Amino acid sequence: MVRIKDVARLANVSTATVSRVLSNADNVTEETKEKVLNAIQELNYSPNILGRYLRKMETQTILVVVPDITNTFFSKILRGIESIAVQNGYQVLLADTQNNVRQEVEYLNLLRQKRVDGMILLTARMDRSLVEEIAEEYPVVLACEYLEGSRLPTVSIDNVSSARKATEHLIKLGHRRIAHISGPMDIILSRDRLRGYQQAMAQYELKFDPVLIQEGDFSYEIGYNMAMKYLALENLPTAIFAANDEMAIGAMKAIREHSLNVPDDIAVMGFDNIKISSIVEPALTTIAQPMYEIGTTSMEILLKLINGEDLKKRQFVLEDQLIIRESCGGKVRF
Repeated sequence: MVRIKDVARLANVSTATVSRVLSNADNVTEETKEKVLNAIQELNYSPNILGRYLRKMETQTILVVVPDITNTFFSKILRGIESIAVQNGYQVLLADTQNNVRQEVEYLNLLRQKRVDGMILLTARMDRSLVEEIAEEYPVVLACEYLEGSRLPTVSIDNVSSARKATEHLIKLGHRRIAHISGPMDIILSRDRLRGYQQAMAQYELKFDPVLIQEGDFSYEIGYNMAMKYLALENLPTAIFAANDEMAIGAMKAIREHSLNVPDDIAVMGFDNIKISSIVEPALTTIAQPMYEIGTTSMEILLKLINGEDLKKRQFVLEDQLIIRESCGGKVRF
């Protein structure tokens, strides 16, 4: 079956441009219109008139898909999304998948049924071909995560360089036996943070013991449990780098329960800079993500897609920051 993206590819234009030609929009040059119409004729493309009509109907509502609403990391992102949405007359619906890939797929149907005007995904565990196919026809933005090699509009930080920076901070403080509690390995940002950790260790010619790399799930409980594993080893790590703050805080609890001190006995590094990271004792050294900006940028991009604008840029990589507090024994910076 010939799809709109096949027409766009043959005419060497975006799918949004093809849509504008089909809807007889004014902001398309005659030359571009002719290329598109020739491609339609050559491919014998028959657009779905009903689908096109439905896509013209606006709900003034967008859907944000969150993998786990109990994870406080997403709260500032959601606030950023909503601030831009409200300014532009849009309502925000929130969908919590509870890390269920099947549920993620179900929410895509809301776009097909034109019950929302666009979607921001804060997770990307579903089949990439399905996401890309939907994004060819409807406004979709992926935030926090990304699909390697995809043209899907994305907003994130560079998780590899961020994790490398975090690990390097521990190394410069004198640590050589550094453990890493990763996120789930089916998530690309978890793999990126593990890669950054490994790159830093390799750069300083430090051997990393495979037993010191444990897979987590971003929860406080798993951070506690993985730290308990490390504390059962004969040769303890001198530092733990957790792939998010919640796991880092869980690790600190386990260390304290073994009558050890953070950071004097074991230093702890987190990732994200959620609010509680500055409140726990000792305050947590971490990588700060620009969460609010991730939200505002994602919504601004989605509005451009909804309005049929071409994106000159499709991958937005925002700046992170190393926040040094007491949990690693470095200089305090609030």
